[in-house]
Amino acid sequence: MTPANRTPVRVGVFGLLGSGNLGNDGSLGAVLGYLRAEHPGAVVDALCGGPEVVAARYGIPATRLHWYRGEYRTASRAGAIAGKGLGKLVDAVRTAAWVRRHDVVIVPGMGVLEATLPLRPWGFPYSLFLLCASGRLFGTRVALVGVGAASIGDRPTRALVRWSARLAGYRSYRDALSRDAMRAMGVDTARDKVYPDLAFALPTPPASGPDKLSALPGPVCVGVMDFHGGNDDRARAEEIHRRYLDGTTRFVRALVEDGRPVRLLTGDECDRPVVAAILDAVDSPLVTAAEAASLADLMKEMAVADTVVATRYHNLVCALKVGTPTLALSYAAKSDALMDRMGLAAYCHPAREVDAGQLLEQFRALEKRSAELRRTLTERNLTAARQLEDQFTALTAALFPAADHAHALREAK
Repeated sequence: MTPANRTPVRVGVFGLLGSGNLGNDGSLGAVLGYLRAEHPGAVVDALCGGPEVVAARYGIPATRLHWYRGEYRTASRAGAIAGKGLGKLVDAVRTAAWVRRHDVVIVPGMGVLEATLPLRPWGFPYSLFLLCASGRLFGTRVALVGVGAASIGDRPTRALVRWSARLAGYRSYRDALSRDAMRAMGVDTARDKVYPDLAFALPTPPASGPDKLSALPGPVCVGVMDFHGGNDDRARAEEIHRRYLDGTTRFVRALVEDGRPVRLLTGDECDRPVVAAILDAVDSPLVTAAEAASLADLMKEMAVADTVVATRYHNLVCALKVGTPTLALSYAAKSDALMDRMGLAAYCHPAREVDAGQLLEQFRALEKRSAELRRTLTERNLTAARQLEDQFTALTAALFPAADHAHALREAK
């Protein structure tokens, strides 16, 4: 697909990919789908958290993001602390060398400019800063594509995030709140656009829907999360977690008492203990847990459900994308913004203050409007698909030589 006299475009993808978070990997899958369709001659590899997973699942070469393998373990001994410190220096060299080998680097979606979950400045914010600074130094265009952002109180984290955004060659956001947050942190966003989350570009499983001929109540998917609050909630993280788990468990128990089958879903490997705790507390054959290895697996589960109640952002994306009426246990403004975009703003419940009784009332109100909301979601999904086509067109114009794109289009005909 690349002319004989033209060197293939070298594209890198970067992020906490292959590390167990299904949403991050879904965003990667959407960008790889775009590259393979629009730029099949591009040579693609990754610098990521789980290189073995990315290489096996997506068939691209992958390099470990951090030199020090214990990067995300708490360092208490002198050796571990020294290893982490040395790792930061080594990573600066490794990241620069990797960026220099590429024409374009894409950070696919993810909440890379936010701290709505606990985050240390010397973790991923530092890695992102190294990436964007290296891109500026070596003339490699770094694109933050459909990313999430939020106002950050911690000064070191805020500074790293702000400079990463400023140094990037292209930025787009998954909601207007993200763009507003970056503007408030001093980034010039005049040319930055807002598009739906990249996961809306993934293939949707064949429509099956719940079995309306059955006299039995349909299944409810409940997506859970190992939720401990945000970056500013560390002092009461355990209290927030206990309240979230207790409220969610009470809600699941109430569904079971109504005779509803419940399917527990996760979005990250760290969510599994929450599933185990709910299964142990409710102890009913009506409650089962799904083994989902991708957003595609989550969508298949949600497509056959009557209703979805979920916490993780990309659990919500999957449910909305397949057109299933959804109630959000919202832990950040991004969840509220997503629900509003899809026409379900009235069906948000605070994850920090889960009240099982109120949640059950909202759930029943949602189900009464099920048919109407399914029609709304069908319309909103069509709009999202068109907007993401615009996103990928804009990305091609910003990142890839026009001649290469025209050649690829001719070859595709």
